[in-house]
Amino acid sequence: MHSISYERANDVDHAIELARQPGTKFIGGGTNLLDLYKSGIEKPVRLVDVSRLALSAIEELPDGGLRIGATVSNTAAANHPLVRQRYRILSEAILNGATTQLRNMATVGGNLLQRTRCYYFTDPTFAHCNKRNPGSGCDALEGYNRIHAILGASPECIATNPSDMSVALVALDAIVHLQGPGGARQVPVAEFHRLPEDRPQDDTVIQPGELIVAVELPPAKFTRSSHYIKVRDRASYAFALVSVAAAVEMDGDLVRDARIVLGGVAHKPWRAVDAENTLRGKPLTDEVLAKVAAAAVAGAHAYKDNAFKVELAQRAVVRALQTAAGGNV
Repeated sequence: MHSISYERANDVDHAIELARQPGTKFIGGGTNLLDLYKSGIEKPVRLVDVSRLALSAIEELPDGGLRIGATVSNTAAANHPLVRQRYRILSEAILNGATTQLRNMATVGGNLLQRTRCYYFTDPTFAHCNKRNPGSGCDALEGYNRIHAILGASPECIATNPSDMSVALVALDAIVHLQGPGGARQVPVAEFHRLPEDRPQDDTVIQPGELIVAVELPPAKFTRSSHYIKVRDRASYAFALVSVAAAVEMDGDLVRDARIVLGGVAHKPWRAVDAENTLRGKPLTDEVLAKVAAAAVAGAHAYKDNAFKVELAQRAVVRALQTAAGGNV
């Protein structure tokens, strides 16, 4: 291991100033960064501790929305009364994401930035990983690819995003607040993560030196009629093979509006816009749900070990929508 310098930031501006040194990484809970450092995948030369910045509040906004600071722990976010009352789908997703011990350490900002759990990325003994070594190739294409992407992948990378929280945030139209050398900016969470294309090493649109300072939730639209379902290899905490964040707004027996977002199937949370459009104005009948489920995975490309994900995703979409609608089905 190489030597690393450590500094604790006094405030956001100080953190951004410290991050001007190349090779600097911000650290909050460290639940992902430290694992990657121990494996030799991340090689920071300086760690800037942002865990004690004034970014740990959850505040109600004047319009009825919610602002969650970047250093709020996953546990605090999931259990906050306003999150549980107004954004149940977010609480469900976070609670499905990890053990209590990890949730107590992991932060909202860190969760957004966690990197893929692709075997070929996390194990540096595999030489060919375009995400870890750009231009080296992708061992997952011909290797064991059971957990890998069926949507939005490219010949450069078929890894998936591991975040449960991010899937729910896309369904809620959340906004990521960033601050960096160029000032403050806001990015819809649906646009925060990237598809791999020809630059799989870039997971997000975050710029060098930028710090996540908060996540903003708009006024709750799907207060009760929402559900997060996660399908995994074991009932104890594991990463999703497929997950679905589903929310519906009903007008009698018809769906007025809907959100359908899949996890575990792409390089980013996958919003199934065509499936949502198929559902709007329709009743939640078996026939309609079958069409919605098919639309959710339209264009899927399976590999030798993960073809099962196509049907699994369709079944999960139907189950999530039925559960979200509850007595309206």
